[in-house]
Amino acid sequence: MRLILVLGDQLTPALSALRHADPATDLVVMAEVMAEGTYVPHHPQKIALVLSAMRHFAQDLRAAGWRLAYTRLDDPENTQSITGELLRHAALHGASEVIATTPGEWRLIHALQDLPLHGTLLPDDRFIASDAEFAAWAKDRKQLRMEYFYRDMRRKTGLMMDGPDPAGGQWNFDHDNRKPARPDLLRARPPRFAPDAVTAEVLALVAARFPRHFGRAEPFGWAVTRADALAALDHFATHALPRFGDEQDAMLAGDPTLSHSLISPYLNLGLLTPLEICQRVEAEWQAGRVPINAAEGFIRQIIGWREFVRGIYMLQGPDYTSNNTLNHARALPPLYWGAPTRMNCLSHAVAQTRDMAYAHHIQRLMVTGNFALLAGVDPAQVHEWYLSVYIDAFEWVEAPNTIGMSQWADGGVVGSKPYVSSGAYIDRMSDYCGSCAYSVKEKKGPKACPFNLLYWHFLIRHRGRFAANPRMAQMYRTWDRMDEAHRAAVLSDADAVLARLDAGDPV
Repeated sequence: MRLILVLGDQLTPALSALRHADPATDLVVMAEVMAEGTYVPHHPQKIALVLSAMRHFAQDLRAAGWRLAYTRLDDPENTQSITGELLRHAALHGASEVIATTPGEWRLIHALQDLPLHGTLLPDDRFIASDAEFAAWAKDRKQLRMEYFYRDMRRKTGLMMDGPDPAGGQWNFDHDNRKPARPDLLRARPPRFAPDAVTAEVLALVAARFPRHFGRAEPFGWAVTRADALAALDHFATHALPRFGDEQDAMLAGDPTLSHSLISPYLNLGLLTPLEICQRVEAEWQAGRVPINAAEGFIRQIIGWREFVRGIYMLQGPDYTSNNTLNHARALPPLYWGAPTRMNCLSHAVAQTRDMAYAHHIQRLMVTGNFALLAGVDPAQVHEWYLSVYIDAFEWVEAPNTIGMSQWADGGVVGSKPYVSSGAYIDRMSDYCGSCAYSVKEKKGPKACPFNLLYWHFLIRHRGRFAANPRMAQMYRTWDRMDEAHRAAVLSDADAVLARLDAGDPV
């Protein structure tokens, strides 16, 4: 007998481990364990989503004829680790071999490699680009830039292609995207799925076992089955996708989802596959129901950015998350865990994260991530926070987005420059600033938006590194043209903000 391991983010019937198994002779092992819920303090909704989706997937496997050893979190025999459960079932059933699809986190890859059992790790071919394919693409390149990788993925899949050329005559339509949004009561809302008996039981278990984790477990409305995940995809493609491109970077205090899909958790769990999502989006465009900028922009996120960051994670190896090129060491401010802040944008982003386990990419990059980078927060702590609090966060996707794109801690592996901005960007793309205690128009003084102050502080303390960057040189020229007294006041006021952070005082 062989043990076939299926992890909580591998809930795909066509998983490589299952394809290489025999239902008549092999035993599928699935386990809910405390080690996976606590290696960082995951958001209760994330834990509930994974556990409920696992239980529903196990039902599907049994119905399809698989023999299953399923360990629940509260099982008294539970060893509370993946490797412990594999060893326990190997002893119970006389098995000496484990087959698994390669996990998406290096810590689990190493744990399985260290098992005292014969093990086979199969490629996770749910991704469009294999590890070998990405490594071959990256070889001998001085810089790894998503845009060129994305074009290869378009050619490989044929998505939105006109023979050898991109549909519409260009590879992306960013110039048509990223507009501010206005409140709209007619904007479609993502569907919510009422918890069934299985999910209700899981929610009670999560409340009992993880009572101190940041975030609210309820109300819970996420899809936990493939059928409901497909319904979420259909709703997005039909109702929200037409406006996705225009609104993808906008932020509204009273509308946390705008025209975003909220299907990334289902994709990352394996309930949906990247190609079926993109083919549905392409079909909406081909039918004339969706503008090309919306369809292309969304497909780029899936076969471009998602595939790119996964390739980066596997290529860079297990030490990637320890990168700290800028030597930032400040502790993560308590406001990230819900402590009071006078900054309206941060307050909204963190509260939304607490309540929904969700914030869209600009809230993550240009609000919470931007502030952490400008303030010089230790990127390892920022990484752990993002991995903890978001429902779609698994290390292979989260780490390059945080260590690389958000915090520039990898020294430019992911991005050619740091994603930093003053408050002007947030003001342009949101309605947060109008009701903030600070003034986004003030450039110095006690009322000045901290983003305005910390932006220049960041640029000046890292001038030796970034002044020659072609994409940042203009900002240094702008600084140099400012009055000397003004520059001194800005840096002094920024120091005061950082001192309040270090003292644990609200900002």
